[in-house]
Amino acid sequence: MTGRLEGKVALVIGAARGIGKGVAKRFAEEGAKLVLADADTKYGPATADELGAVFVRIDISRMEDAETAVAVALEHHGRLDIMVQNAGIYPWQLIENTTSEDWDRVMGVNLRGSFNAARAALAPMKRQRSGRMLFTSSITGPHVTSPGHGHYSATKAGINGFIRAAALEFSGYGVTVNGVEPGNILTEGVQEQRDAAFIRSMEDAIPLGRLGTPQDVANAFLFLASEEASYITGTTIIVDGGQLLPEGADFRILPP
Repeated sequence: MTGRLEGKVALVIGAARGIGKGVAKRFAEEGAKLVLADADTKYGPATADELGAVFVRIDISRMEDAETAVAVALEHHGRLDIMVQNAGIYPWQLIENTTSEDWDRVMGVNLRGSFNAARAALAPMKRQRSGRMLFTSSITGPHVTSPGHGHYSATKAGINGFIRAAALEFSGYGVTVNGVEPGNILTEGVQEQRDAAFIRSMEDAIPLGRLGTPQDVANAFLFLASEEASYITGTTIIVDGGQLLPEGADFRILPP
């Protein structure tokens, strides 16, 4: 590895498993000092131990918990250079069956959680006159969707709008704000919640012929966290294996 984050302090929220763990692992490989935050106390502490990181249990939908996570980073390392808000939930519910409480729960974690994370991380980054704020968005919402993901789609489209607004407001402090839009990524959650037939159907819809891995997404986050991205703000990187490209289902070029 190249030490691209050597000496940097990174707070990764939603880091117990899946994409968040992949991001944390990639950052650790590049020399970052890590604080991991998650509501998951089953896998979160184990991930932190594996990566030599500090773990703090939080509910990112609560502002005081977001502030606690930032305070832990400052207590252990004295500064905060990178904040990744990856925490998100995606219960499958048709709109007609979604209650106001269901809607508010998804909004609270995914969208309000992104605001909470940014608001809490801003104070130390503003003092430092530098920082990277990074958010996990999705191709679902900003570009595509599927039945059962109305609330999730709304939050991810909202995150993209928030990224642009925050990037503009925080630019004077030397803080960049960007995101990554994953396509279908083969995480533990996908394997637990989707059957093999569904996963195969997703693979068939992706020009590169496979679902992505957490490392595929983590590599995009690493670039945005690094000095190479110092002049990039207010945008997102799509990591989807080409899934958004075809006009229809019959897109493969077959030999005669």
